[in-house]
Amino acid sequence: MSNDPVKFWPLLIVTGVLVSFVVAGLRAKSQEMSDYGFSGRYIGRIGGGAAIASNWMSAASFLGMAGLLYLQGYFALAYVIGWTGGYVLLLVLMAGQIRRFGKYTAPDFVGTRYDSDVARLLAALISITISVIYCVAQFKGIGMLFGWLFGIDYGRGVVLGGSIVVCYVVVCGMLGVARNQQLQYFVTIVSFILPLMYLAHRFGYFWILPQFGYGEGIQDLATEFSINFSAPFASGSPFQWVALCFTLMVGTAGLPHVLSRFYILPNIRDARWSVVWGLFFIALIYWSAPAYAVFARLLEARGGYIPDPGAAHKMADIMVLKTAVMGGVPVWLTGLLAAGAVSAAFFTVTGLLMTGAASLSHDIYYRLINPRASESRKMTIAKGGTLVLAALVLLIALKPPALIAEITAVAFALAGNTIFPAFLLGIWWGRANRHGVIAGMVLGVVITFAAPLAGNMVPLIATLFPATSSAFCGAPLVILVMVVVSLLTPPPSDEMRRFLAEQVHGHLD
Repeated sequence: MSNDPVKFWPLLIVTGVLVSFVVAGLRAKSQEMSDYGFSGRYIGRIGGGAAIASNWMSAASFLGMAGLLYLQGYFALAYVIGWTGGYVLLLVLMAGQIRRFGKYTAPDFVGTRYDSDVARLLAALISITISVIYCVAQFKGIGMLFGWLFGIDYGRGVVLGGSIVVCYVVVCGMLGVARNQQLQYFVTIVSFILPLMYLAHRFGYFWILPQFGYGEGIQDLATEFSINFSAPFASGSPFQWVALCFTLMVGTAGLPHVLSRFYILPNIRDARWSVVWGLFFIALIYWSAPAYAVFARLLEARGGYIPDPGAAHKMADIMVLKTAVMGGVPVWLTGLLAAGAVSAAFFTVTGLLMTGAASLSHDIYYRLINPRASESRKMTIAKGGTLVLAALVLLIALKPPALIAEITAVAFALAGNTIFPAFLLGIWWGRANRHGVIAGMVLGVVITFAAPLAGNMVPLIATLFPATSSAFCGAPLVILVMVVVSLLTPPPSDEMRRFLAEQVHGHLD
């Protein structure tokens, strides 16, 4: 890649899009802590849905999912179903109740609901860890994109792209990001679907809705080249598929930066409708990702080039752009596609780093260390925390451990094993107490990292708790431990149980 020329026109388009976001963000430059990380301005149900979708449209969604579909075919649909199904789970079980509870961050909810500083600290550390893991995947996408744009190697691409995104995070506060998210979603959806329409038209398929037209491509792969792209479980067992799908669902419902979106909505109806609109906007992207995978396989097969598994794995995360280039998509349209991918990764990193910074400055420093801290002092801690987290992410991303979507799935597994059970029982079971949630979250952390740390020594651990799918067996086990420990220890206060019954569940608004 280091010998490739600079992609001038795509680079110019990417720069123009990023500059427009920065200019819009500067109008709401962060001045107060409430603007940095966990608050924002109410922007309506559809606007809130667009903000949720743009906050969700990461490098894993834009690049990684299509890459896994390219490699694994049907099996990778677990990512599509799991990530979208997680929002249905969130809508049904928690969105309105989270809004009624009224705490700004996931650690704040855990600390208040369970009346425990230890639980708050543990939830804050987990939130930071989730942000770091998730950001590593985004930085990998950023590194590959900037390497492609500038014709440089991956390492320099990560450093260059990471430096730019950190500057954006430090300069712009959360209010500016929230207002930009509707524009960002528009850029993302247009940049992702227009090249797909061009490719479908070139193949002679139904191009107006390429999400349906690519089915002909699957048939052509089977009839012309005997490639059964839709063969179920060709890349894994049914247990592995279900485990991955379940983990991504509960992980989605437990991600701190997703949960924080509901705190700025004025009532339960808006919270729920924002999820509905967000799910629709997200689905537009997810219905399109398989088409890129099918078109990539078809272009390779018709061009007489079938890459070996090693080469295919290496290029999977940049396959969306490679498909556009192989398919003869005009350079300006390829540049727009690159701009959408860069903005998706940038905005996700922004939200994640702000979530991590909020956990450091608000949930740890302000709540546990210095309750008298001024707003300016908390801002300093938040911005310093952002730089520290970004530096840590950059170091890890220089040698990424897996594909973009696979790295992201580990963050979902951690959220599904820890934050999701804490919220689920915290909302729906008044008897859950501090001892139960602490025991459950500690066990959830152990389960999440059991396979990477001990899977080689104990194969059963790797089978039951795989790194990307550990919540299928892990989350029910954590919930069971929380219930048992809570029943064996004193109940929470009557005031909290009354608050849950009367305020969280007792009325509609």
